[in-house]
Amino acid sequence: LSSGSMDFELTETQRMIRDTARDFAAKEVAPKAAELDKNERWPAELVAKMGELGFLGIAVPEEYGGAGLDHVSYALAMEEISAACASTGVIMSVNNSLFCDPLVKFGSEKQKKEILTPVARGEKLGCFGLTEPMSGSDAQTMATVAKKVDGGWVIDGAKNWITNGPHADYIILFAITEKDPTTGKVKHTAFVIPSGTAGFTKNARDHKLGIKAAHSCTVFFENCFVPDDAVVGKVGEGFKVAMATLDGGRIGIASQALGIAKAALEKSVQYAKERKSFGVTIDKHQAIQFMIADMGTELDAARLLTWRAAALKDKAVTDKSVRHSMESAQAKLYASEMSTRVAHKAIQIHGGYGYSTEFPVERNYRDARITELYEGTSEIQRIVIAANLLKG
Repeated sequence: LSSGSMDFELTETQRMIRDTARDFAAKEVAPKAAELDKNERWPAELVAKMGELGFLGIAVPEEYGGAGLDHVSYALAMEEISAACASTGVIMSVNNSLFCDPLVKFGSEKQKKEILTPVARGEKLGCFGLTEPMSGSDAQTMATVAKKVDGGWVIDGAKNWITNGPHADYIILFAITEKDPTTGKVKHTAFVIPSGTAGFTKNARDHKLGIKAAHSCTVFFENCFVPDDAVVGKVGEGFKVAMATLDGGRIGIASQALGIAKAALEKSVQYAKERKSFGVTIDKHQAIQFMIADMGTELDAARLLTWRAAALKDKAVTDKSVRHSMESAQAKLYASEMSTRVAHKAIQIHGGYGYSTEFPVERNYRDARITELYEGTSEIQRIVIAANLLKG
């Protein structure tokens, strides 16, 4: 699906991954989704099972504990898991895209062997600390700082909305390590830090509109010493690490949005064939048919954008000249907004039942909304896309 190649067929391996994920999602994830949401329960048993299936390090090379597969396979698996439970989907996405991917790209050999390997296997869990209480989309206003000391760094600051945070064994953290006194311009550095490090504490978990089983929290660093070998990539190049990571993360969130929309559409089709009004099942009413037509078309359009971005990311692994920032941003922007629209129509098709917690579409609606916010708001995606189109 990259430019110049119009091969829409999945490979045998990609189909196998999708079917494995679909089967696991149907048998083990979907039956628990409503309960997980209602009780805001962390799905420990599903996370463990995803680890066994190789879903927590899909694109990580096998030598570092991963499944050694491509990013299209990752997108396919993400969609299937998220269709069953968006919370379980985002736990998987954070571990793959925001933790494993930057270590594959920028990590030292020691970090890959000792940290990446158990996380990719699902024996340990990772999270990602970029957003702060007063700094989300604007990384220049970051307040977390790391000061150089003998043998390492001392970190002070806080990060919030850290998905997987309460349960994670490691965090990839971004801190300011340099500030130009004249311009005020800052340089960031990425660090990988184990939970339990002195001075690294976690707040109680957040309570959110949706993805309630994917726990997040605020984390604090107070006089937290980390050794020199905790630096990921080069000192002062943290911004590069963050942006490269988010380019890939956006493919994961686009896939999550696809899954939520797919679930909402499937439930709507099923309901329309059963529910009667004015003497016929409602699928015979053109008003319902047109909603379903729009839902299906938008879902397919978003899926093609997402697969294109994933295919380009795969190409970029071997060809360093390939960029996918714009394509990932387009996939994330369109898929997330599509997901909210589709979930909105799904409630309409279900009528009053759609508004009831007895039916899954209200959960789809709540879960869809977050995909327009995290890993770069829709506005940030538009900035990225416009910048790419305007540089000519």
